Amino acid sequence: MSEIAISLKNISKCFKRYHHPIDRLKEILLPGKSRADQFWALRDINLEIPKGQTFGIVGSNGSGKSTLLQIIAGTLTPTSGEVVVNGRISALLELGSGFNPEFTGRQNVFFNGRLLGLSQKEIEDKFDPITSFADIGDFIDQPVKTYSSGMYVRLAFAVAINVDPDILIVDEALSVGDAKFQLKCFLKLKKLQEKGVTVLFVSHDSNSIKRYCQKAMLLNQGQKIIETLPNVVINHYTRLLFPEDEKNTVPNPKQELASSLSNLSEQRRTLEYRYGSHRGEIKDIRIENHEGRETLCFTSCERMIARLKVLVKDGVVNPLFAMTLKDSKGEDIYVTNTYFKNIDIPPLTAETLVEITFEQYLMVCPGNYFLSFGFVSLEEGTVFPIDRRYDVINLKVIPSTNDLSQGLVNLNSKITVKIEESTCVVVNS
Repeated sequence: MSEIAISLKNISKCFKRYHHPIDRLKEILLPGKSRADQFWALRDINLEIPKGQTFGIVGSNGSGKSTLLQIIAGTLTPTSGEVVVNGRISALLELGSGFNPEFTGRQNVFFNGRLLGLSQKEIEDKFDPITSFADIGDFIDQPVKTYSSGMYVRLAFAVAINVDPDILIVDEALSVGDAKFQLKCFLKLKKLQEKGVTVLFVSHDSNSIKRYCQKAMLLNQGQKIIETLPNVVINHYTRLLFPEDEKNTVPNPKQELASSLSNLSEQRRTLEYRYGSHRGEIKDIRIENHEGRETLCFTSCERMIARLKVLVKDGVVNPLFAMTLKDSKGEDIYVTNTYFKNIDIPPLTAETLVEITFEQYLMVCPGNYFLSFGFVSLEEGTVFPIDRRYDVINLKVIPSTNDLSQGLVNLNSKITVKIEESTCVVVNS
């Protein structure tokens, strides 16, 4: 356990829901009869997070994410199960928790620091770095209830990261800050990662989960669906976000768990994650270079052509075809589709064969990349997946001649150097 930061064994949490306020009083005065419905926010969660790992948690609203974080942070007691936390926790949970609105920002900094186990001297030494990072000026001596949501989260995050935590918990709060502050926070997260701080990160931003986390977990209806690499988890999460057919149904968590494990086994061999209503099928995918030759290896900035053959099995009123390019961690680099490109496709009837071509230049630096393709229907603003094939193609991009530029995208810069010889004019007098 010395190398484990957080250990959860069979964690479950049940809340009571009363139909009428007086039912709670009746239950107190007349014990022995429950007058409430049981709501299980979490069921049998098992999890071990090693020290120094950045771990992501994803799931739809109401999936149990915030409840789980509160249990780990110690602000909520589980109904059953065992929680073991090794190290000092600093938690930035939902906006509004942790600060007394009647206290000033300065008072809240000292109050929270003492709660986290720091001495008065330690807080005084950290006060200037906290206020510098928060950058809220004279508002530090004003009551927190007068703060905007952005000012509140800046101060809360500044406190959380400057108390030398062993474990940092961040729950969606960063989405409140402006773009400049978010960048500042993520740069600080990178420094904490380098110092070996364990980070528990919850966000609806899929790319942030892929970018910063080494591992992730998907929660749905209080149950753990899958725990593995972030890109695989996000693929499953996306699957849950969209209904497969017009009935708008979402799979039973137990069925999804079995399906996830089965698909994960398949992914170890092919890397592809595929789902949809089966009203159509992407039957053939061909990747060509600028010469029309089939290949999966390209030179940086070379033209690539992706050709798809799609069989429509059932009528589709508003069809949409999409392509996504991801980097090696699964982060989206480029997303396009027929809707974004304002291509109007007429309704498709059953047994229709459709050929789609995507042409683009691979303006990326050398590395490994993945292509995903999708066939969906778009009806009244809702996307219904028909055949989604995530990470179906693995591309290799190699450097072009004499170009060792680094980064993610390749802007194919043209550099011109002009040297003028200096002229010395001597004036004889």
